[in-house]
Amino acid sequence: MSAKPIKQRIEIIDALRGFALAGIVIVHFVENFVGSAIPENAMAATHVGIPDTIVDIFIGIFLRGKFFALFSFLFGLSFFIQMDNAHKIGKNFGLRFFWRLIILLGIGMVHHMFYRGDILTIYALLGIFLIPFYKIIDKWVLICAAALFLGGGRYIVFAIAHGENIISPGGIMPDDPETLAYFNTLKNGTLGEVFVSNSTLGHLNKLEYQLGIFGRGYLTFGYFLLGLVIGRNGFFLKLKENRKLIKKALIGSIVLFVVSLVLTALIFMQLGQDVTFDTWPAMAGLTAFDLNNIAMTFILIILFVMVYNKVKGQQWLLAFAPYGRMALTNYFFQSVLGTFLFFGWGMGYLGEVRNSYIFLLAIAIIAVQMQLSKWWLMTFQYGPLEWLWRSITFFTWYPLRKKGNVEA
Repeated sequence: MSAKPIKQRIEIIDALRGFALAGIVIVHFVENFVGSAIPENAMAATHVGIPDTIVDIFIGIFLRGKFFALFSFLFGLSFFIQMDNAHKIGKNFGLRFFWRLIILLGIGMVHHMFYRGDILTIYALLGIFLIPFYKIIDKWVLICAAALFLGGGRYIVFAIAHGENIISPGGIMPDDPETLAYFNTLKNGTLGEVFVSNSTLGHLNKLEYQLGIFGRGYLTFGYFLLGLVIGRNGFFLKLKENRKLIKKALIGSIVLFVVSLVLTALIFMQLGQDVTFDTWPAMAGLTAFDLNNIAMTFILIILFVMVYNKVKGQQWLLAFAPYGRMALTNYFFQSVLGTFLFFGWGMGYLGEVRNSYIFLLAIAIIAVQMQLSKWWLMTFQYGPLEWLWRSITFFTWYPLRKKGNVEA
């Protein structure tokens, strides 16, 4: 009897995951799947009119840096659900989750060969440090998350390295020679050459971006911790009871967004046009910018929940649920499709198609993947990669096809 709740899914989480993935897909496609710094003027042909500028502004304000955050938040939430479900039936899921992360690392390394901006390997590595936090009380988890959001990791790294790279020899900034060489590989190289570049220097550049002064990895782990706390408090199980809290959180997030936006503008205006990230004011500016992204992420989550709380809104947003249930499969294969479209080993459209056209293409691809996910889950219990991940995790080949009224 106790195993039954484990099979039940919280549909809003699947829908929110699908929504997050949709935003990530749009950003990746408009960025042409470069996944690194871009040489100056290399993408000039993608910005030739007002619609392209509008797309850039829209993505900058609402998507870039926000939907990866939402995805990371849901990773921490899913971690809690898995650990808690096992705890309810008297099992410790820690070692199993560690093994699950190793499998994810393998899937991510294959994905990274196609696309250097892969997040699966980062999730797998950072997820290891998440396991001990399951037993730590909310107060200390939130303190750690706040320290990361406020730039604690960045400041420590800067105090040690003073703005110098700590892992990668180059390729982090647009004017690095490695940046131009990599862009040329993507534009003109074979599939094998892209694989080699992503599998060597690509790993170093990714770690530099995650653990250096730009600190994406610290933010990612902060979102993991926040998702853990939200899961532990059953927030998504009692949305109606939390309506007042949701409204207060929305107001607080809007205030944080405005304040951090002003701070970011003031700091970088003071630094001037030729900003170099080798001063403490520049580090403060990056932290203010991060806080702005964090605030917008909170606003997006809260607005999603508020719309979901309405009957018609819920019916519309649940269309994202099948897409979210197959997030790993959809994430992997949209990268394969995108790199084929843009890179030289495929159709070679890197830097040649206007952003506004690519934006519309990304929406079309999302719509197709959503429909394919819905169709697939009518017949099968899991997405292909979800099934593989689950089966290897438990050393059991789970039935893929549905039998009668079996639920996924």
